[in-house]
Amino acid sequence: MAQMMSVQIQTGQLRSSPSFLARIVGEVAYARQVQVLEERTGWMRVAVPGSELIGWMHESALSRRRIVLQAGDADVERAATTGEIALAGKGFNEQVEREFRSRNPDLDFRKIDQMQASRPTMAQVHQFALEGRLRLAE
Repeated sequence: MAQMMSVQIQTGQLRSSPSFLARIVGEVAYARQVQVLEERTGWMRVAVPGSELIGWMHESALSRRRIVLQAGDADVERAATTGEIALAGKGFNEQVEREFRSRNPDLDFRKIDQMQASRPTMAQVHQFALEGRLRLAE
């Protein structure tokens, strides 16, 4: 049986090739299951069951755990919590964040929250890549 994974971010972007600069061919909502077709370093080529969507997603957007939005008794053990998802999005687990905050009590997280809320357009991403002379790996 093909490996299934869950989208663990609010909206996962399917790309035409395994690169953050590749064209977006579709989007997949949080908790939606996808079927892994192929793996490359850091990327998964996936298909969305019940649709014709196929594309590449970065592995950081996916979880091997089944994410359940309305958990029943049997599903609770498998489900990622909202807190786990939020912390994963920040790159922290609860213990690391607690330790970091205790060592840096005056640190202001507002800029980080602003960056997370930012939704640049593809035109802005391409302009950023051009200005930074970023190129797709051959």
